[in-house]
Amino acid sequence: MKLIKELYAYRQMIISLTHRELRGRYKGSVLGFLWTFINPLLQLIIYTIIFGVLLKSTLPNFYLYVFVGLIPWLFFQNSFTNASQCLIHQKNLVTKIYFPREVIPLSYVLTAFINMLYCFIIVAVVTLVTVFFDVSNGFVFNFPPLNAYGESYNFLTWFAFPLIIIIQFILCLGVALITSTISVYLRDFEHIMGVLSMGLTYATPIMYETSIAGSYAWIFYLNPMSSLIDAYHAIFYYGRWPNFDITSYQSIWLSFGAAIIILVIGVFVFKKGKKRFAEEL
Repeated sequence: MKLIKELYAYRQMIISLTHRELRGRYKGSVLGFLWTFINPLLQLIIYTIIFGVLLKSTLPNFYLYVFVGLIPWLFFQNSFTNASQCLIHQKNLVTKIYFPREVIPLSYVLTAFINMLYCFIIVAVVTLVTVFFDVSNGFVFNFPPLNAYGESYNFLTWFAFPLIIIIQFILCLGVALITSTISVYLRDFEHIMGVLSMGLTYATPIMYETSIAGSYAWIFYLNPMSSLIDAYHAIFYYGRWPNFDITSYQSIWLSFGAAIIILVIGVFVFKKGKKRFAEEL
């Protein structure tokens, strides 16, 4: 409770740092804030060419499947890699001014979160075009709207979206607190995270369905991002409700439990580590 009160007292600082990070990320570039949308679109094109054309994925409307999974994954990746360096990048603040050090990783996660929300506007538009028009047959109008498998698309499932992004925000904040603390004490961790990030990308069902693993599919769900990505796919790609069955290893509630545990661990690790941040930086 004390930490929450402190963060609330420094809410203006959190807003200022988030605003500065949003404005400064693409400062000096010709396209500026448009890179928020261009980066994921370029990655989408690359993944679609590799897995949709060259490796010929059997998933219908493969571009939408990848796009829906890619946007939240980039939010997690930014929390895992970019936010981990936030204390090092803001060492002048950490060493010279008193404030709750949690403000810095929180502002970085908020920045990535806001970028994700902007990108989901495009996801929503692409989804609407895809379900109302049969893209593969010359944009034939569909009514009622259909998903890629010809099933009725339920837009009520979009009401589950706020719950999913809240769970992911909790998870990403916990991850950022842990990785930012480790990076202060172990500078090589930045390079380790690059390899881990690449491995996690292919261990998360962004470009495939976990059903390809058959009876071993449960292994994917040791990664809490897997059921979150499944939930995004359920909402936008399939037009179905996410898995809320607590007895299933694919349940979104298990990801919620994992997110809470990781956040608690993150707060504990950060609290222990911040005592010597100024010395280490």
